[in-house]
Amino acid sequence: MPTETFEFQVEARQLLQMMIHSIYSNKDVFLRELISNASDALDKLRLEALRDESLDADVSDLHIAIETDGEARTLTVRDNGIGMSHDEVVQLIGTIANSGTAKFLQELKQAKDAATAEGLIGQFGVGFYAAFMVADEVTLVTRRAGQSEGTRWSSTGEGTYTVEPVEDAPQGTAVTLRLKPVDQEDQLFDYTSRWKIREIVKRYSDFITWPVRMAPEAPAGQQDGEGDAEDGKTPEPETLNSMKALWARSRDEVSDEEYHELYKHISHDWSDPLETLRMQAEGTFEYQALLFLPSRAPQDLFAREHRRGVQLYVKRVFIMDHCEALLPEYLRFVKGVVDAQDLSLNVSREILQQDRQIQLMHRRLVKKVLSTVKEMMTQRPENYATFWREFGRVVKEGLLSDHENRDAILRIASFASTHDPEQPVTLQQYVERMKEGQEHIYFMTGESRTAIENSPHMEAFRDKGYEVLLLTDPVDEVWVETVPEFDGKELRSIAKGEADLAKEESEEDKAEREKRQEDFAGLLTWMTERLGEEVKEVRLSSRLTVSPACVVSDTDDVTPALRNMYRAMGQELPEAKRILELNPGHPLVEGLRKAHAERPDDADLAGTAELLHGMALLAEGGELSDPARFTKLVAERLERAL
Repeated sequence: MPTETFEFQVEARQLLQMMIHSIYSNKDVFLRELISNASDALDKLRLEALRDESLDADVSDLHIAIETDGEARTLTVRDNGIGMSHDEVVQLIGTIANSGTAKFLQELKQAKDAATAEGLIGQFGVGFYAAFMVADEVTLVTRRAGQSEGTRWSSTGEGTYTVEPVEDAPQGTAVTLRLKPVDQEDQLFDYTSRWKIREIVKRYSDFITWPVRMAPEAPAGQQDGEGDAEDGKTPEPETLNSMKALWARSRDEVSDEEYHELYKHISHDWSDPLETLRMQAEGTFEYQALLFLPSRAPQDLFAREHRRGVQLYVKRVFIMDHCEALLPEYLRFVKGVVDAQDLSLNVSREILQQDRQIQLMHRRLVKKVLSTVKEMMTQRPENYATFWREFGRVVKEGLLSDHENRDAILRIASFASTHDPEQPVTLQQYVERMKEGQEHIYFMTGESRTAIENSPHMEAFRDKGYEVLLLTDPVDEVWVETVPEFDGKELRSIAKGEADLAKEESEEDKAEREKRQEDFAGLLTWMTERLGEEVKEVRLSSRLTVSPACVVSDTDDVTPALRNMYRAMGQELPEAKRILELNPGHPLVEGLRKAHAERPDDADLAGTAELLHGMALLAEGGELSDPARFTKLVAERLERAL
């Protein structure tokens, strides 16, 4: 195959330009990214060799090598891992296979500081491109294990790259950087300097489970006396990292910075984690776990293709990168490592689903994460606020799927409420300040806080000073249908069923209510018949104080928003008619009652009844069944009023 020249996709080209003209102060991280990629390649080769005995690959001395040439100004990071085929090179290096790339570039441009920018780039897994921060040209030579022909990829980052076959490429991947001139002011250091490489590897990659070796210096580069041959013998390569598994070391031996670097290696996030969780189980079944709660949600957290799960090791041997069996989907943002002592090295994803020990670890890890979040609530409230802002919407999915831990999830959840315009509240806080005589926890779901606060359903609750939870996440529509109570208090929607706010009613009030019911009986019966195709019933309301009317769902009916969600997923639910409630104290409703009593056959009154129903639908953000007719009725009434 001849040399082929390709153009980078638009997003990749934009990203390269941002790298070349980098705003990042810390350019050292390019080496961490290349070493991390090399480590992943070694993990994948060992795993593939375990599962495929026929794989023609050398796994006798898996390692990462760093080579420098001070005169030529080059730095090479080499591994003898899984390698890449020609097609993989074009697919993985020439394009950025992420649907959120355009959004990423926009956010990168808007990043207010270097730390934010670095965090964004780490989230999108484009660490290879970091090489262009320090290099004028990047060349990659690779051969996939088990294949005979290799591939060379090369680019200066100016918009194109070349790909050509290589006959004698060794197994694995070598990335060679032709370095930019040293520029201390721009934080461009001499990355051919051995002490600088030692410093970077020790800081960022000391825990890598494979040896990171630095080759002896070439004779031409022996200005400082390091690496001199003694007695004509070639010096041994220097191993730069300790290779100690952080999860196997005691807490007092490991610094927070080391934990943070392991997190960044695992997650490809450039931000520090919010919390670090350590676990060690001993006895009949032994395992160690080191888990991390990120400080912000990744861009693809709700994407169907989002990769989830922690890394699984068996006796320090890497087995699986995204072990979904260890944590439920609602904790898919948790990163980390679990190292088991008694599992088979040849375990598969299918076996993991059934393994009793895996299920035991799953339960314990979930409880550890939830208890850590609960601890944050009381001891580190700022961390908790960050966690719930970033991941609360995901955690609430567990209320639907994890019945065993439902109560624990409810106790770490917090919600917007009418009590405070800024601070969310927990259910425990809500219960503690319930008004005397209040029996239920009241809530309302909706698209936004503003929409709920302006809803007619809120009027009587606001007047009586009852706190209402304002639930605006899509998942809220679903879980409130399945969670009946908290601490013995029923969760009740203010937009369903009877409001039932007057528990203790005086004889005088009772007599007045019964008289009002008698006065309006004729109108209610007539409107129920007149609007029979649209509503189940027309009744007087105890929840309205200002608005003339509102529509509510019956106690056990599905809300319109939930029905729309099911419809969007391709599931049709049977339609359920709703209830129209009238405010007997509103002049419009009282006027309609009198008009109907005096002129029961007046055809215009039917139009007024339709308008009342339509206004009630619009007030809650609902949809009219016949917008054109509603508009016509409004126009007619306005014309008469002029």
